[in-house]
Amino acid sequence: MDNQRNFLLAAVLSLGVVFLWQMFIIQPRVERERAIAEQQQAQLDRQTGQNADGAATPQSGNVAVPSGTQITPQSDAGTVPGSTEASAPPAQTAGRVELRTEKLDGSINLRGARVDRLNLALYRQTVDPTSPEIQLLFSGEKPNAYFAEFGFSPNDNAGDLPGPTTVWTLKEGDTLTQNAPITLEYANDKGLTFNRTISLDDDYMFTIVDSITNTGDAAISLTPYGRIARYGTPETAGIFVLHEGLIGNVGEEGLDEFGYDDVEEEPNGISRPRTEAGWLGITDKYWATALVPGRPFTSKYRYVRNQRPFYQTEYLQDPVNIAPGATQSISNRLFAGAKKVEIIDRYEAEGNIPHFDKIIDWGWLYFLTKPLFQLMEIIYKAVGNFGVAILLVTVLIKIVFFPLANKSYASMANMKKVQPQMQALKERHGDDRQALQKSMMELYKKEKINPAAGCWPILIQIPVFFALYKVIYVTIEMRHAPFFGWIQDLSAPDPTSFINLFGLLPFESPAALALIAVGVWPLIMGITMFIQMQMNPQPPDPTQQMIFKWMPVVFTFMLATFPAGLVIYWAWNNFLSILQQGAIMKRQGAKIELWDNLKGMFGRKKKEETG
Repeated sequence: MDNQRNFLLAAVLSLGVVFLWQMFIIQPRVERERAIAEQQQAQLDRQTGQNADGAATPQSGNVAVPSGTQITPQSDAGTVPGSTEASAPPAQTAGRVELRTEKLDGSINLRGARVDRLNLALYRQTVDPTSPEIQLLFSGEKPNAYFAEFGFSPNDNAGDLPGPTTVWTLKEGDTLTQNAPITLEYANDKGLTFNRTISLDDDYMFTIVDSITNTGDAAISLTPYGRIARYGTPETAGIFVLHEGLIGNVGEEGLDEFGYDDVEEEPNGISRPRTEAGWLGITDKYWATALVPGRPFTSKYRYVRNQRPFYQTEYLQDPVNIAPGATQSISNRLFAGAKKVEIIDRYEAEGNIPHFDKIIDWGWLYFLTKPLFQLMEIIYKAVGNFGVAILLVTVLIKIVFFPLANKSYASMANMKKVQPQMQALKERHGDDRQALQKSMMELYKKEKINPAAGCWPILIQIPVFFALYKVIYVTIEMRHAPFFGWIQDLSAPDPTSFINLFGLLPFESPAALALIAVGVWPLIMGITMFIQMQMNPQPPDPTQQMIFKWMPVVFTFMLATFPAGLVIYWAWNNFLSILQQGAIMKRQGAKIELWDNLKGMFGRKKKEETG
């Protein structure tokens, strides 16, 4: 019984830590993030109204980018160029090229050929289909500028090379679509002509092909670079199950995950050695940007401190040698969009991008988390509702673990049958714990009982719980996915509570009252948890009795702030466990204590009230 108690307490404490973190850390941060997003959108709407023609503002392209930090690839030396505010060229309009597909809309700045205005057309800021689109990338004049850029490291022998301040000329095309690429052109005074073709697939992958022609008299060596820069420190959830920040997978280093504060602590940045293939970028919860170099490269993650600090992921490729009269082509890719599992997996497989699926934070339970999502997605495609998929996956999990659960509940039933004998042993041995333990072990052996077997259903449920929590919390497929009735977003908490009369009044509970705003589904979960615990006899230890009595109440309030999909899973799992445990106990001939416990509980209360 001591082992069983310890296992139970360990499970409760483990889940309690997660619940408390969600309640006191995550929920307030989510509310702050929502407020910041609303402010930014309001500012963007005002600026968009002032620049409705789509042209760059007078400050467009003059981003405060400091000089690039030196990176030394194994093949050669070079820098990722930039410009400081003090040395920025005079403000002028460089022009823009629109881009528009079914999933993206925005524009490319001809200054630097930057991809710096990008909206995700299929994703809205709220469940309201009329709410603004998610804006992923922002141009340089915005406080939260966020863009991608490709160019060539400075080389005195090659003249002015494409970089942050280069003004390109639109040579072919007028709007970038999935069926119509555009071509930009730039020529310098050293006889180099650059033709850059930018194409876009049906989803979120840009392909940038630079064709360089050398019309000079001498061979030229060029070092291509790529970078993603993000200004300001984004508001993150700050939860241990989710990585937001700089990310990449470059060669033998494996997966890199650096939070914004991690790179701030490295004044020289975090460098990675030369590799043949890989990717690196910046990730949010549901969206990401990533550079996919097409040639061997070295890379770096860094934080640049100046008047406008920013975070940057960058790479330098091996030099390209171009003989007089020759032409060389260089191809690189840029991912900028939603982290939809099906799309990411296809890019990894068909685009030959190693471990690209890890841009989605499947976590250290990857072997369980991703297959669990894939199973849910298969069911979702059949039933058309992720909430129903959660219910059916729970049933399948119950079926898989039924043999073990059957043994566990059978052992618990046997434990109940020997309770009178155990009580007699306690009375016989009194305070002699050693003799009591010996006698109880002999009893277990005689009756073929494993005292710890009853804890296995709980222990098995914990990793499944965490895996499902991860799936619901980090996968974009769950975002704004409806269930039935008032649940219109499985990734958000149940919006009902006694404050809005459980959904009868047309407003959500205030964030300040989140701790006491318990919705319908958390209440259902609490009731099922209470019933399940009352099916067992009351433990003799008063402390354990108190834990069993109050744990459903505590969990009800804790789960009220969790994603509704997870609460639905927990309630449904409890309901199935009640049916399963009741059937097994009845088959084993063990008494189900539910009614006696309820009579005893309310009977005592009535007796106390009548004095």
